[in-house]
Amino acid sequence: MIRKLWIGISLLALSFLLFSCTKPEYVIEVDEQLEAHILDDQFRTYYEIFVGSFSDSNKDGLGDLKGMTNRLDYLNDGDPNSGKSLGIDGIWLMPIMESPSYHKYDVADYMSIDKDYGTLEDFENFVDEADSRGINVIIDLVLNHTSMYHTWFKQAKTAINAGDLTNPYIEYYSLVKEDGKEPGKTYYPFAQDYFYEANFSQTMPELNMDSLLVKAEIIDILQFWFDLGVSGFRLDAIKYVYLNDTQKNLDFWSWFIEECVKINPDAYIVGEVWSGDALIAPYYANFSNFDFGMSQLEGAVASTANAADAVNNYVSYLNNYRNMIDDYSENPNLTPFISNHDMNRSAGYLNVSDYRMHMAANLYIWSYGTPFLYYGEEIGMKGSRGTESTDANRRLKMLWGDKDTVIDPVGSTYDIEKQTNGTVKDQINDPNSLFNHYKKVIMIRNANPEIARGTYTSLTFTGYFTFGGFLSTYQESTVGIFHNTGETAITIDLSLYTDYTFTILRGFAGKGVASLSNQFLTIDGLTSVVIK
Repeated sequence: MIRKLWIGISLLALSFLLFSCTKPEYVIEVDEQLEAHILDDQFRTYYEIFVGSFSDSNKDGLGDLKGMTNRLDYLNDGDPNSGKSLGIDGIWLMPIMESPSYHKYDVADYMSIDKDYGTLEDFENFVDEADSRGINVIIDLVLNHTSMYHTWFKQAKTAINAGDLTNPYIEYYSLVKEDGKEPGKTYYPFAQDYFYEANFSQTMPELNMDSLLVKAEIIDILQFWFDLGVSGFRLDAIKYVYLNDTQKNLDFWSWFIEECVKINPDAYIVGEVWSGDALIAPYYANFSNFDFGMSQLEGAVASTANAADAVNNYVSYLNNYRNMIDDYSENPNLTPFISNHDMNRSAGYLNVSDYRMHMAANLYIWSYGTPFLYYGEEIGMKGSRGTESTDANRRLKMLWGDKDTVIDPVGSTYDIEKQTNGTVKDQINDPNSLFNHYKKVIMIRNANPEIARGTYTSLTFTGYFTFGGFLSTYQESTVGIFHNTGETAITIDLSLYTDYTFTILRGFAGKGVASLSNQFLTIDGLTSVVIK
């Protein structure tokens, strides 16, 4: 199904308008002469949220579901003509189920909402409000281990201590005696002469995925959350379900996606395989996976945005990676990103003031598939593990700049003075802010469905180091996406590199402007452009 939305981008430029109202907001003015088609499919722009650090509705210092619901208009106000919101149409929530930890990656009850975040009613209301704005919601699903405080684990321990080896919960976990320990795996004493496998932490025992009882529990969990309106799941640490056994992992996740599709044929699933590209690729046989080669300081996006790598090399990387994934999946939905909750925030190695952060946004949002932004990325929030080696520093409170009462998570040590790029309040009315840049880039992406869904044709521009790009064709419509990561303007005759004739400037974003005359493209430094 296609939702036709009038969110046109000016043929020559994105123009701006500052409205005076109760809450002044910098607004991108849309041009109704250009009709854009946003396709109601899985190729969306997602926004990752750590609920506990996002927005606090009851002033207890913890982010919660109601607070997040109150902020939905910031992400997508449901009116593509307003030009006010960020334009997000997908949200990934980090774990929200009952858990003893602040991060909640050790689940104590899979069919619950942690009391810190609210209630199931709050969650249903959030999903309904998101849906009314055209936003799909996926939630973190952590299946390779549970909390040691989960009822299943406690029941198994009680049974063994009582000598009841027929208790069904005993088979829920990876339990062995001394002679059953496998090399490379980590075990801890359990009960009597049994040990439990726990490769992440002593408090996170591994489930036994060979158990039909466990698989039946998983099906019930899927049904529960799909019934509550989620569109799918982000799967945590999927290569660890069977540690060091890729084939068994692949077989398990093949079973998993089959069960998901039985319940929801349109389910969107994205997995975490934090490995090199060649090790990620086979998992695309089952569902989308995060493209870690794009991320972090050494990744393809940052190295290109910082001009340490040629744009031509970036285009070649995109092409080669897609070709590799194509060997495992027909028409895969790739998942580019630059940072997440387990990584140092990208504004720590991509400067905002010199537009390197802006260029990174252009590079990964104007590429294949479904890009993911980490909350606060759009305003240049910082946070790194530092010498304290605490991930809490990467999950700091969202900088709204108003009276939101969220405090930083337990264990964080990051110096607030290092947050130098400003708050949402600081940036929302600044036409040159990173926030408004992200807004514009996402709008241009939404107006050109070819970018995410198309078949790419790489172009090689001999003699150019900071300039490059590609064509993308979808349903017989072709656009060109070109980047200039250098400091100076470039004029290039595109007819020397492609037989395709361009006539329309669909939009540009960055430090400067771009223009198209016949087949001559002029693009300022630190700027990207989409032409048709």
